[in-house]
Amino acid sequence: MKETLLFHDHFQNYKRYNIPKAQLLIADIPYNLGNNAYASNPAWYKDGDNTNGESSLAGKEFFDTDKDFRPAEFMHFCSTMLKKEDRVERTEADGTKRLKSNAPCMLVFCEFEQQFSLIELGKKHGLNRYINLIFRKNFSAQVLKANMKVVGNCEYGLLFYRDRLPKFNNKGKMIFNCMDWERDSETEKLHPTQKPVELLKKIIEIFTDEGDVVIDPCAGSGSSLVAALELNRKTYGFEIKKKFHHDATNWINETLQTKKDMEEYGFNKSELEKIQPTLF
Repeated sequence: MKETLLFHDHFQNYKRYNIPKAQLLIADIPYNLGNNAYASNPAWYKDGDNTNGESSLAGKEFFDTDKDFRPAEFMHFCSTMLKKEDRVERTEADGTKRLKSNAPCMLVFCEFEQQFSLIELGKKHGLNRYINLIFRKNFSAQVLKANMKVVGNCEYGLLFYRDRLPKFNNKGKMIFNCMDWERDSETEKLHPTQKPVELLKKIIEIFTDEGDVVIDPCAGSGSSLVAALELNRKTYGFEIKKKFHHDATNWINETLQTKKDMEEYGFNKSELEKIQPTLF
């Protein structure tokens, strides 16, 4: 089986693909914003200016599939697809060897109030423990309310695990549960709730090693798979929307080609060929 696959299918149909179980599962689930998805966001208005009137996004939800999301089925998938807990011998920075946890975990990005129901749901599916995470941005999408109220600049997440603390690569440094959200202004935005690759890479590095499996059941733009690929992890995902799957697949394939070029030539030959085809 390939070490990177994005399936155009619902994660509920995972059995037909026989993918390996994950060391880390990352999911950005629907936030249940409904028709207020673009509220307080300039996108509500044409060209971001309220004097131009409302845009086609006003009063719309991000995705027409959000209302079909079933949290209990999602949590069942996650608990099933996380590998078993175990321990492995690991070498410390000082060269000493010791048995350390190799247990898996799952990160779920969610809306603030969703955390409480997800915690209870996790317990019902054997994910008995959690660490709440806060991702702090230096910007806010709620610019239309900036002169009216305190605006939100944080995203929230829950790190679920069963009983044993998950694999943890902190490299001797203290890792806080409030992390900076590294803004990505260069990567093309393929999805309304796309997460930055650098942020995802930081999380993947903490909770996995090279060769480990990372799964995203709600892949969207595919940024989690790209992040995992760049860190030499095996990665699999599911995306039911045709356009998102198409765009994400293209991004993943470009990342794979870049890795291949770097290994073979030491530089991104494919990208240079786009800029100046006559060079090769």
